[in-house]
Amino acid sequence: MIEATLKNYRQSPRKVRLVADLVRGKKVSHALVMLDVLNKKASGPIRGAIQTAVANAAHNFKISADRLYVKDIRVDEGVTMKRFRPRARGSAFEIKKRNSHIFVALDTKGDSVLATPKRQVADANTHDHDRVEEATEA
Repeated sequence: MIEATLKNYRQSPRKVRLVADLVRGKKVSHALVMLDVLNKKASGPIRGAIQTAVANAAHNFKISADRLYVKDIRVDEGVTMKRFRPRARGSAFEIKKRNSHIFVALDTKGDSVLATPKRQVADANTHDHDRVEEATEA
């Protein structure tokens, strides 16, 4: 799985998630075309994060973009800046300027080149001391 992150993007996560939901599960080439024609402010930074992940795949794993798809894209809330807006009769209301963290994960369809060998897990019922006893008995 190839990953890329974009942190502290200055737009609320609620608005960025609208765009992220559109490209989740799509092929990378199709997702980039969708983001090109989409009329949303968040489409540019999400496009950049996907392109960064594609560059990571090409550089680190020698995988071409036509084999990749968007496995997961997650938008979390970043740091919230708090400002005050003056109101009537000397009062003030708090304005929250929200930031977003965007995480993109790409993967290949079918047989994964990136799959790491799984460790052999011991049987849950067998303990190490049981194996030692079996070895001494034989």
